[in-house]
Amino acid sequence: MRLPILFLLLTVMIDSMGIGLILPVMPELIEEVTGGTLAQAALWGGLLSTVFALMQFLFGPMLGSLSDRFGRRPILLTALGVMAIDYVIMALAGSIWLLLIGRIVAGITAATQTAASAAIADLSDPKKKAQNFGLVGAAIGLGFVLGPLLGGFLGGFGTRAPFIAAAVLAGMNMVLGYFVLPETVTDAIRRPIERSRLNPLGAFKALNRMDGVARGIAVFFLLQTAFHVYPSIWSYFGTERFGWDAGLIGLSLTIFGLSVAIVQAVLIRYILKYLGERGTVIYGLTFNMIAFLAISFVTSGHIALILTPLAAMGAVTSPAIQGMLSQRVGDNEQGALQGVFLSAAALAAIASPPLMTTIFFGFTHEGAALYFPGAPFIASIVILLAAFAVLFWPQRREQTII
Repeated sequence: MRLPILFLLLTVMIDSMGIGLILPVMPELIEEVTGGTLAQAALWGGLLSTVFALMQFLFGPMLGSLSDRFGRRPILLTALGVMAIDYVIMALAGSIWLLLIGRIVAGITAATQTAASAAIADLSDPKKKAQNFGLVGAAIGLGFVLGPLLGGFLGGFGTRAPFIAAAVLAGMNMVLGYFVLPETVTDAIRRPIERSRLNPLGAFKALNRMDGVARGIAVFFLLQTAFHVYPSIWSYFGTERFGWDAGLIGLSLTIFGLSVAIVQAVLIRYILKYLGERGTVIYGLTFNMIAFLAISFVTSGHIALILTPLAAMGAVTSPAIQGMLSQRVGDNEQGALQGVFLSAAALAAIASPPLMTTIFFGFTHEGAALYFPGAPFIASIVILLAAFAVLFWPQRREQTII
């Protein structure tokens, strides 16, 4: 593998590690800097997750356009440098406000995936583009798995250790990029910045050209919102319900991430073979609701770890919805449809954390009328019931989803 491609894959992986790396230590860290309770820490955690996702959503198109105008190399190297400094600042943060600013900056710099993907396209031979984009997907998945594992392990050395590790990774990768990454944007392909391309909601305009797709996107958004209960609340839920430390939180998130990867890469082909896309969507939504119900009432940490890979079986739903809707649009609209999916998933990542953490706070704070840490998982069941309602609501034949 050529070194420039390796650097770009490492960049994408570090971006995807950004959330998972610090999730295991967030409950303890927020309690440390605020002096509040775990329930209050969850509220702050929801805000930190939301601003990270919001900045990533807003600045993704902007960084992609800037890289088209000024080149991939300066955008990527600058973002990695700022990311390294930002993680150092967060490692030294003594207040929640400094952490909040840090997550805002981290969200902006984590939006470099668009520029990195564009650079990979620039560097790839036409026949190897699909292969290299497959490696991008693998790097993202690896980052999601390694982030919690590394964060949980380093959390044993203190709440600041994962931030120092992230700073070192970003800094080392910036140095590697400085020496191996050439500029891939030539004058022939350089383009001015177009205001229309800076709109992060622009992808949804494509829905006007796609009959019968809007309902499917709504179901996809509701599914993603419900599924985000895991990254939104799992660290706080595990600490409150089972007394887990950072190591066990990181281990459980890693098990979940690996299980999702196995389900979506291997098992889904067999489930689709026997159930078809329609049956797979129904199965996935139903299985998710059963998993949420079981987790919400479980009282043993050992049982929760056993349930974690089983809960991942519901991860077949999103790919099945994407496959069904992909068949409803022409070949010249496939890219636009995937843009809609990405935007819908990003909006779910913005909306879900404050919703789930607010519910968690309402059922765990001192003086709560009903103590029930599993309440966010019940909320996710309600959201999935809404997805079922959208899916099966009476509709004209041309609007039928399944």
